[in-house]
Amino acid sequence: MTVQVFTEPAKGRSCGGCTMCCKVLGITELQKPVGKWCPHCDIGKGCKIYETRPQECRTFHCAWLVDDRFSDIWKPDRSKIVITTGQNGNSVEFRCDPGSPTAWRAKEYHDEIMRMAKAAEPHDGSIYVIVGNKNTLVTPTAEFPLGEVPEDHVIVKEMSGNRVTGVKVVTRAEWQKLK
Repeated sequence: MTVQVFTEPAKGRSCGGCTMCCKVLGITELQKPVGKWCPHCDIGKGCKIYETRPQECRTFHCAWLVDDRFSDIWKPDRSKIVITTGQNGNSVEFRCDPGSPTAWRAKEYHDEIMRMAKAAEPHDGSIYVIVGNKNTLVTPTAEFPLGEVPEDHVIVKEMSGNRVTGVKVVTRAEWQKLK
């Protein structure tokens, strides 16, 4: 199986006036917290320090921008959702603008999130909705609110076959003992 790596915008796509990632994502180098506008963002226009922006910003690619499988309804300035891939590469994260915390529940978005959850389940994939720092694991049959998941913690799914029946957040040390 070939893994597709996206590093360039999909044909015909550009950020344009979308700056939602400048609010939704945290930027370590700038000490910019999740859910707050970056002080270098000219909202609706772009980055005021684009040429010298941090490496985190340079390497970030929102899934709507690079993957044309996400239709135009997913453009973040419209949907209020920035789609990212999880660090493990086997999850998709729908990061909602904290100013629109229920945006993902709108029918056109929720239906697609549930379709993806169903497709991910047999492959041990995960779908997360993240509002600010609060995480929710979404499966075809349930939602598991996880709250804030610290950097040094791991999300552990309890399974029955392919179905998630429970979830817990544990330290990496605890996770190693569970393996």
